[in-house]
Amino acid sequence: MGSIKKVQITFDCAEPVRVAEFWSQVLGYDAPPESDGSWSAVADPTGEGPRFYFQRVPESKVVKNRVHVCVRAGTGLVGAERLAVLQAERARLEAIGAVCVRVMEADEENESCIVMQDVEGNEFCLD
Repeated sequence: MGSIKKVQITFDCAEPVRVAEFWSQVLGYDAPPESDGSWSAVADPTGEGPRFYFQRVPESKVVKNRVHVCVRAGTGLVGAERLAVLQAERARLEAIGAVCVRVMEADEENESCIVMQDVEGNEFCLD
């Protein structure tokens, strides 16, 4: 068997359409093609990125995610230039409902990143 090249990332959530619309705007993905209210999905229009699938579950989020999405907004940038790009993306995402958890500025080992939460509290990073 060959290696798997495509993956889907699935989110458990209370409001699949709302969360799908948020991630569609974050990633520039196509709007949900269909939904019956209990699930929704968004896909990369180029076909390169993973499909994001959102399914309704009865329980709410209780603890920190064990897996999170990293939104690569500052790839290839360093220092103040990287932080400025991340802060600009932070502001864009806050305008559509994201919440900033913390800004981690560059140190001797790591470049800057920003920990965020989506509209249902799922953690993700801007890096």
